[in-house]
Amino acid sequence: VERPDRAHCAAVGRALAELHVAARQYRGRLANRRGPAWWRQAARAVRGLLSAEQNALLSGELKRQTGFAKAGLPRGAIHGDLLCDNVLFVDGRVSGIIDFGFAATDAFAYDLAITVNDWCVWQDGYREGELDAERVQALVDAYDAVRPLTFDERALWGQLLRAAALRFWLSRLYDLHLPRQGELTHAHDPAVFERILRNRIAVEPRFPEP
Repeated sequence: VERPDRAHCAAVGRALAELHVAARQYRGRLANRRGPAWWRQAARAVRGLLSAEQNALLSGELKRQTGFAKAGLPRGAIHGDLLCDNVLFVDGRVSGIIDFGFAATDAFAYDLAITVNDWCVWQDGYREGELDAERVQALVDAYDAVRPLTFDERALWGQLLRAAALRFWLSRLYDLHLPRQGELTHAHDPAVFERILRNRIAVEPRFPEP
């Protein structure tokens, strides 16, 4: 799906919640290999490639996220990369979820924030990188109907969106400038998630209540 609408977003929100509910039964644990420890490592690796303004953005957000205690949020196995190119549709229904290469044990609401940051943004024009409130509402409502979100998850929504944007900005910077040898990695434009991060900082969204 290249231009997701509200129906697509609702279907994805429901599918993600079903994945998280099923994950509660899984007792295995896998550290998030692109979690905060990796953010700091990647930041050191790419700093010399960034402008002074970008470095200031990176330093400020890393400082903000340091000590962010999402450990107390409901957690389990997450997809970690549920962007638009990792969901298959047939006749308007989710027919498959692919690419579990970044699956890990982490906060479910963080996985939801990752998903919203890709499925629910304006892709071009003067609003590029901003959230489309109607698509956010559709996706989050569908998710919440299957796995109701806690008070803490709702309260930390803006912080989770920023963490998700930071993770993908750093990932794209790292994969573009420091590709892994021997792997076929398609480098995506880091500027997309830089814009998203800047927007989440400028206008920190509140949780979309019904």
